[in-house]
Amino acid sequence: MKYVRKYSGEKKFEINIAGLKRTLPVVSVANGVWIASNAELVLGDVEFISTVARELAGRIKQFNPEVIVTPEAKSLAIAYEVARQLGHKRYIVARKSVKAYMQGVLIEEVKSITTREPQILVLSSRDASYIKGKRVCILDDVVSTGGTLRALENLVLKAGGIIACRAAVWLEGPWCKDKDIIFLSVLPVFVEKMEVLRVD
Repeated sequence: MKYVRKYSGEKKFEINIAGLKRTLPVVSVANGVWIASNAELVLGDVEFISTVARELAGRIKQFNPEVIVTPEAKSLAIAYEVARQLGHKRYIVARKSVKAYMQGVLIEEVKSITTREPQILVLSSRDASYIKGKRVCILDDVVSTGGTLRALENLVLKAGGIIACRAAVWLEGPWCKDKDIIFLSVLPVFVEKMEVLRVD
């Protein structure tokens, strides 16, 4: 598995995951850094979503999670399908802003490779109460630096949840060294120079 590749003007990147072949566009996310964007797959490809969710559910099941917690918004369809296949009645979404309906909130700041500015992840008091005392699987579509996963983990712990496992469809790039993350495949990061991969 190659986590970093020299950028040579690629416009597309072919993947083969869980027996499915797809083509992803290669897009610039920072000066000298490009990624293979998965947005079109996880936001609308029903065959892809159901297939990878089945694979993830099979690997997650051994950790006996009682609830899935996922960030808004690209991972929502996968989280729904994983939760359904595990027989869960509900899954929890960490929102990216405080909504009017929320009566009390837990907030964590997060910086993602695909966003220019820091964001927040928010749990309502209702969702926090649901998580309390439960075994939680933190699930995202892709893990790059691990910042979003760490923020989700902090939210779950603040809510009194128990981290059962962490999972994603892909690991992306060389940053995340957590060997306990369940994942199905790797998405490389394309760079002009290795120095641009430093994460503060």
